[in-house]
Amino acid sequence: MAAEPDSLAAAPPEGVSLWKHHDFRRYLSGQAANVVGSSITSMALPVLAVLELDATSGQVALLALCGQLPPALLALHAGAIADRHSKRHQMIAGDLVSAAALTTVPAAAALGALSLGQLMVVAAVQGAAGVLHDAAAISLLPSLVDRSLIQRSNSCVGALFAVAATGGSTLGAALTGLLGPARALLGDVLSFLVSVWCTTRVRARGDIAAPAGRRPLRTEITDGLRYVGADGRLSVLTAVNATTSLGLSLLNTLWALYLLRTLQMSATAFGVVLGIGALGAATGALTAPGLTRRYGPGPMLLTALALTPVTQLPLLLASPGLAWQIVIGGALFVQLACAGAAGTTQRSIRQIVTDAHMQARMQAVSTCLTSAARPLGALLAGGLGVWLGVRPALIAGAALLTVPFAVLACSPLRGLRHMPSHPTLPPSDAGDTAVSEQCTGASLPGPSRPRAARAGEGEAP
Repeated sequence: MAAEPDSLAAAPPEGVSLWKHHDFRRYLSGQAANVVGSSITSMALPVLAVLELDATSGQVALLALCGQLPPALLALHAGAIADRHSKRHQMIAGDLVSAAALTTVPAAAALGALSLGQLMVVAAVQGAAGVLHDAAAISLLPSLVDRSLIQRSNSCVGALFAVAATGGSTLGAALTGLLGPARALLGDVLSFLVSVWCTTRVRARGDIAAPAGRRPLRTEITDGLRYVGADGRLSVLTAVNATTSLGLSLLNTLWALYLLRTLQMSATAFGVVLGIGALGAATGALTAPGLTRRYGPGPMLLTALALTPVTQLPLLLASPGLAWQIVIGGALFVQLACAGAAGTTQRSIRQIVTDAHMQARMQAVSTCLTSAARPLGALLAGGLGVWLGVRPALIAGAALLTVPFAVLACSPLRGLRHMPSHPTLPPSDAGDTAVSEQCTGASLPGPSRPRAARAGEGEAP
């Protein structure tokens, strides 16, 4: 399989702005619109199920599961497809399928024919289309910007996605109140169309056609698994992502219940705390490049992973009252700042050290494991919550967050002082520097999303 071309231009001066990079700006705008729309659906769909269709708690859980399963089941396939086909076309196809599926909900509601079964099918279709889109979107970024700009690019992506997710949730609440939950989903439909329009205008050197003589998809998936397993840096960071996702999923499943019921936090205060957390995520993502240059990526990642379980202590010790609400908001700010800084840095490391033709499959391995960890964490939360109670279950979740710290602390990455260099490119790509310069203009030496990923999917620290 031919490798995707990549520029070998020298790193730009620190003052060069990525916002002058037209393709990156279009890419970022489309992905941010996607995150805003997904947040609208995350807000409106459960409201529609509960208030309009009288769904039980079990049915709401099943609805959530329908959306969570496709990333776990299809991520490896989506990554292999993205490495052998046009990534832009895969992103566009995923967006159009999601938009079409969502459009059926307000249409059925207007006809009085909406059912829980339809919502579950739509959630499953959206989950499948979303993982196809995200596998291509995340792996497209290294072919848009020069390798020396990858961490700065991921920093911009992480910060904007944190803001977009918060804005999308707020917009979703407003649209739900103004139009009703079914028609509010049209906001997400519009976001997919905006994403399609932006993606069609991106010129990516890595957007290659499938080579002739292609091997079976299963073989290419196996190659991706072996590639990650054979590289100590990739395998360690993938294990860190998966174990962090497990711990946070356990905590997040019970977090809202604990704050609203046990700590008697009002809905307004809960929203303010979430907003503070989003500000922390954006702050962490924006400060990640500077922290990495000053302290080194290894020590910075290790510190972020060490702080993450510590930030759960105020939640476990809190009692009802304004003072504790302020403390919990501050702790969430620190937690998500660590997540933003560590998430953008570890993703940048993985993208830099991965060969161009393996980018999507490398990311797919991480997505598959983190996606599989989320429903497992939710099941653990439910079991421990029933068996031991909510607070002991939260203690177990905080304890689980020490595992990713231990994984990184036991690896050579803990002492990494500089971002790694990019892999050597095949000789056939030597002429692509000229193409880079044509795509970006004079302000940048080469053209070079994440989620997952959608903001959510942003990989936890």
